[in-house]
Amino acid sequence: MWAAALARAPSLNMSEATAGDAAQATGRSRAAEVRDFARSELFERTFREGMELVEEAAAWLDGDGRRESKILSRSAALAYASESMKLTTRLMQVASWLLVQRAVREGDMTPEAACEPRYRLAERRAESDPTHSELPIGLIEFVVRAERLHDRVLYLDRRMYLDETPEPEANPVLSQLGMLEAAFRD
Repeated sequence: MWAAALARAPSLNMSEATAGDAAQATGRSRAAEVRDFARSELFERTFREGMELVEEAAAWLDGDGRRESKILSRSAALAYASESMKLTTRLMQVASWLLVQRAVREGDMTPEAACEPRYRLAERRAESDPTHSELPIGLIEFVVRAERLHDRVLYLDRRMYLDETPEPEANPVLSQLGMLEAAFRD
């Protein structure tokens, strides 16, 4: 059921799709598709990956990151503080989105409520390279991983909640049968 849209998104499995594509194929309501997505293996994997990344980043920032930041120059320490704040903000936004989907799955929130604009994931500003060449490689790796995860979740969010679900196309076989019937009636 979840099969075509993710082929168009970077780093997403081509054998999975989003609610928007499933709704197109079946004409089902967006709420039903949101509920189905929340119960899908794709959601389960994305949720697990997101929460693991949040935990790993927090542990690194509190441990190795803190130790590494103490030996940075003043300008690098300022860049480190800025990049780590961007990282934690991005991860909290993704975690919040994932928790809304889990609330739908567990019946704590209706799919209709999850469709509200306040639960949409914000666009990520295109960032240039890290702001300082002395930043610890561990921080850079977490920033890159968080950006990739954010981009994938943003894609899912847009496909599920913002893309218009077009009317299903007419069945070509039925169209041909209708034309044949009309031709023989005359």
